[in-house]
Amino acid sequence: MNLTRAEAEERSALLSVDSYTVDLDLTRGDRVFGSTTTVRFTAKDGASTFIDAVTDSVSQVILNGADLDPAQVSDGVRIQLDGLAAENVLTVVAENPYMNTGEGLHRFVDPVDGEVYLYTQFEVPDSRRMFAVFEQPDLKATFTFNVTAPAHWDLVSNSPTPVPVPQPAGEDGGARSLWSFTPTPRLSSYVTALIAGPYQSVRSELVNSEGRTIPLGVFARKSLMQYLDADNIFELTRQGFEFFEQQFGIPYPFEKYDQLFVPEFNAGAMENAGAVTILEGYVFRGQVPQAQVERRAITVLHELAHMWFGDLVTMRWWNDLWLNESFAEYMSHLAAVENTAFTNAWTTFASVEKSWAYRQDQLPSTHPIFAAINDLADVEVNFDGITYAKGASVLRQLVAWVGQEEFMAGVRAYFAKHAWKNTVLNDLLVELEAASGRDLGDWGKLWLETAGVNTIKPELELDAAGVITSFTLVQTAPEDHPTLRPHRLAIGLYSLDAEGRLVRTRRLELDVDGERTEVPELVGTPHDGLILINDDDLAYTKVRLDPASWSYAQEHLSAFAESLPRTLVWASAWDAARDAEVPARQYLQLLLNNIGAETDSSVVLIQLRQLATTLNFYVAPEHREQAIIEAADALLELAENAAPGSDSQLQFIKAFALHARSQAQLDCVAEILDGTREIPGLAVEQDLRWELLTSLVVGGRAAQAEIDAELERDNTANGQNSAALAKAAIATPEAKAAAWQEIVVDGKLSNAIQGSAVSGFTRVHDAALLAPYAEKFFEAVPGIVKSRTLALAQQILVGLYPSYQTTQQTVDRTNAFLETLDEDSAALRRTLLENRDAVERALRAQAADV
Repeated sequence: MNLTRAEAEERSALLSVDSYTVDLDLTRGDRVFGSTTTVRFTAKDGASTFIDAVTDSVSQVILNGADLDPAQVSDGVRIQLDGLAAENVLTVVAENPYMNTGEGLHRFVDPVDGEVYLYTQFEVPDSRRMFAVFEQPDLKATFTFNVTAPAHWDLVSNSPTPVPVPQPAGEDGGARSLWSFTPTPRLSSYVTALIAGPYQSVRSELVNSEGRTIPLGVFARKSLMQYLDADNIFELTRQGFEFFEQQFGIPYPFEKYDQLFVPEFNAGAMENAGAVTILEGYVFRGQVPQAQVERRAITVLHELAHMWFGDLVTMRWWNDLWLNESFAEYMSHLAAVENTAFTNAWTTFASVEKSWAYRQDQLPSTHPIFAAINDLADVEVNFDGITYAKGASVLRQLVAWVGQEEFMAGVRAYFAKHAWKNTVLNDLLVELEAASGRDLGDWGKLWLETAGVNTIKPELELDAAGVITSFTLVQTAPEDHPTLRPHRLAIGLYSLDAEGRLVRTRRLELDVDGERTEVPELVGTPHDGLILINDDDLAYTKVRLDPASWSYAQEHLSAFAESLPRTLVWASAWDAARDAEVPARQYLQLLLNNIGAETDSSVVLIQLRQLATTLNFYVAPEHREQAIIEAADALLELAENAAPGSDSQLQFIKAFALHARSQAQLDCVAEILDGTREIPGLAVEQDLRWELLTSLVVGGRAAQAEIDAELERDNTANGQNSAALAKAAIATPEAKAAAWQEIVVDGKLSNAIQGSAVSGFTRVHDAALLAPYAEKFFEAVPGIVKSRTLALAQQILVGLYPSYQTTQQTVDRTNAFLETLDEDSAALRRTLLENRDAVERALRAQAADV
């Protein structure tokens, strides 16, 4: 059931929670586990409320010594509580279902050794899937977990792992033990955790700023331990501890810090207090692009920042989710730049986070950073580019506005005042105003309470000698979101030095406000190179280059001495292509002519993603086939010319395999896979083998027999996911029908396997193979929404939407479906509006490319 904000506020006014004692029995088979919850809480005498509990069955409900009839008070989602006393003790005895969706208590069986692995994922409303709980962030309490499990397992929770006590054998005769964890500090239920199974670990420790020894652990499944780079994780963790304790002014607030790589995780990681869970894909089985290594580092630092901002101090309600995530995202990049080897993290931020933010902020579903969150369904769909990336970008703008030292001084005061409590946005703004002397009232309204992204472009005049006689920055806003905002930004002037490198010769920092901002400081300056607006990427805005700078950039893009300004020019070019201001094939030419010289792995990764989008959706249909073949040829040449064994070589080969289409190209893929064609320095490891094989499957050169043979070679979780993708990618009507049946009709796949199958289903050379499923998609939507959890439904609603039928007919059919939705379908409406927008944008880009 969908908890509303009004219900949460009413419940919070009625009661205060002291403690939970949760007794779990994980030895009852593969479907359910035993869950007994005892809650102690105070309430208004005589009041009525409910407790959340998503259960398979409830056998007993005892409130203040009185047995309540479970059939009368429990509906499987909530338990009604009437006639409360001032002091209350509630016990709920239930059996709860294991999940295979990445929500609640997720159960996974390792195909390598048959071992069972469990982990929890509770954000947003899923602690109620493991125990009875007043599930809202402002009802903090202490939590005591007592867990009976197979004796050979390892158990991890928020408190340190106790010595297990042997128990009588279970019904299956297996040895069992009881782990009794000490109570946690006062936490919100969504950051509690339990991870259980025969996880293996590497242990270490650190001494923090107050001289306390903090035990550290890094965990993974037994079959992955050979690949676990624990030393790297520990190094990042120590660097993060040092930086955050110094910046935040408060020592790390928990007893220990464990990081656990878990299977089939839906997100990048989760900030459970002292027991962070991380996507298992960050355990690398072979060579990966440095971009992925850096992304893992940012993730490690992001979750560590949450120990203070989110766990120690927690939002009162989910409308401040953005601040939780934006703060951790900003601080993780700042820590990476200032205290780790990843000193170019702001380049990554510009290429990855900001591109996500700009994309999200131009969708019809865009919303203010400080969004209205009326219920839990609103929260679920707001884990988006506004909440994470735009929020972090605006925080960076705020830091430029108030000053770095002043910002951190305000943050330190905020933590000192609100430790272990719940807050709202204004609690932070008050401290930032006090530290900086800036009035943030208008700033907050303009940046946090309005939606949309501005565009700033230069308007300049030159004399006959090419000297600037006037220079103005012109700010515009989209019609739907016409707000003009104040920006603190820099202008950089670049030209070639004696060694042929494009370097900055002058930097000017200023405030930009309103529609037009004159820049008299540049009058009299020769325009003999490139003028870059928003140099150093301080502001959140799209930028355009003046015509002379654009021509100069196209000729000298690869000559930039620094990665960040080059990335900003890449971004400006991409924005222009997405906005149909520059023909798609012109953007492709710029990309393929310059990406070989790009030195930043994350920028290469993002450019290759944008290459795929441009080829598949933005190039005019009559030119697409030829454009894809030419791009694949160029990628192969780039790979062969790249430094042997380099990051770029690997990325170019992966992209070549993705786009290979002609018979000659598919021949080359087959030869690389079977070893008859060697590319110097390229190691064809297992994960790359799957990508090469899938390329052949999509091209009709391999099918189920080859997939089965590869799975026999790699019968691991990664192998099963890759096989599911390849199977769904088989280029026959029969294979597509079988994949549709598995994904949409049967609905029994786990979150990870379903996600892989969805990705494979849409891998086609000929979109006509997917045409029969355009109408089937809309017919299936109501059933999908009704029968799946949000995570599984979103995979299908986004992944199987008929975007490859890039026609006005798809737009019209979406509009017709939207007209059938009622006001309770806000999340579904938003998803379909975003899907439709991608098709409309593609149609505009295709028209510009003709």
